[in-house]
Amino acid sequence: MQLKYNVNDRLPAWQLAGYSLQWFVLAVAVVSTSVFVATGTPAEKLFYAQKLFAVMGITGIIQIIWGHRLPLVTGPAAVLLVGVISSLKAGGDTSAIYSSIAIGGALISLLTLGGLMRYVQRLFTPRIVVVILMLIAFTLSPVISNLIFVPQPAEGEHLFGLIFAIAATLVMVALNKVFKGVAKSLIIPLALIVGSVIYYAIYPTDIASESAASWRGMLIEDFTLDWGMVVAFVICYIALLINDIGSIESLGAMLKVEDMPQRMKRGVRTTGVMNIISGAMGVLGPVNYSMSPGIIASTGCASRWALIPACAALVLCALSPDIIWILSNIPNPVIGTIMLYLMGTQVAAGMEMAHTTGSARTFGDALTIGLPLMVAMLFTALPMGVVPQILQPLMGNGFAMGVITVIIMEHIINRSSSKQEHK
Repeated sequence: MQLKYNVNDRLPAWQLAGYSLQWFVLAVAVVSTSVFVATGTPAEKLFYAQKLFAVMGITGIIQIIWGHRLPLVTGPAAVLLVGVISSLKAGGDTSAIYSSIAIGGALISLLTLGGLMRYVQRLFTPRIVVVILMLIAFTLSPVISNLIFVPQPAEGEHLFGLIFAIAATLVMVALNKVFKGVAKSLIIPLALIVGSVIYYAIYPTDIASESAASWRGMLIEDFTLDWGMVVAFVICYIALLINDIGSIESLGAMLKVEDMPQRMKRGVRTTGVMNIISGAMGVLGPVNYSMSPGIIASTGCASRWALIPACAALVLCALSPDIIWILSNIPNPVIGTIMLYLMGTQVAAGMEMAHTTGSARTFGDALTIGLPLMVAMLFTALPMGVVPQILQPLMGNGFAMGVITVIIMEHIINRSSSKQEHK
């Protein structure tokens, strides 16, 4: 892949602003889709969003400067979102839920103290990395669909979502071909602004702004142990660990960076520590998202420094309830359309890597790539009623199940052909 800026390249100020704005828009979209899990009064929900934005911004800065040092977006872990929703439906206490998240973060951190990460990293062959790049797009398809086609639509809103998604995506693709250099970084911000203006012009909404709760209530009131819930969240963290390692390894392989074992260890350790802090603050823990290859492929900018202003902006936004209120009310169809475009570029990046690494030379190789994608979609749509509750956080995570499937295909079922390939 031809890159204009590599991982450690510094950018001119005006280009830094353009690329950072694009990362900021993506980060806002990622964080905003998880705000709904907040409970309590409107003020408490707004305060939850403030804390969530702050944690994700701070985690991103730490990861970029000290952790994996890669241009990866940090966002609330979807698998923890599943765990929290399931626990709340079962009548779980919020203190016990977030105490379990803190315990899970501690376990993740402990895993990085020995040499385990070195052995885990050996699992990720180029073909597995290709699958991981594609998995995030396939497993996000239900989320994208639910954003574009909102559950309780206004009259004609579904039709608007469909038309806007198709038209805006094609326009973004065309602009990506026409725009050059830093101008490519303006595509997503333009889509966000223009899309929001069009949406609210057609569907005007009168939403009263709320004042957030006091920052004195930043931590959970009690550390509560519910061992059944702890076990359930440990399973959540198995899936989170797979997701985190897969995101770091896939981008590192795509960008061909050096010192990946140390980057991996620091990145996962940072994820663990920040999950401890998130649990103590009563919010979802962070994970590294696999969306970054799509943006990098479309703009040609892989500089990690472009994410620093974006993450700092998240933290600054968290200090203002009014700004958080605005960001939390970006129309869902607009967010869904932007994610649709990004996931299209993500799949393209995976296909390009499959071509350059020769990961699909035979039918067996191609099946090792294709079957896990289908398995992931199957588990993404799996009715949770047929799965034991304790296994729901893992089996309900299509991404994690897809990664497990490709590891089995690559290292067990097609192991002989993989060995021949590396001779």
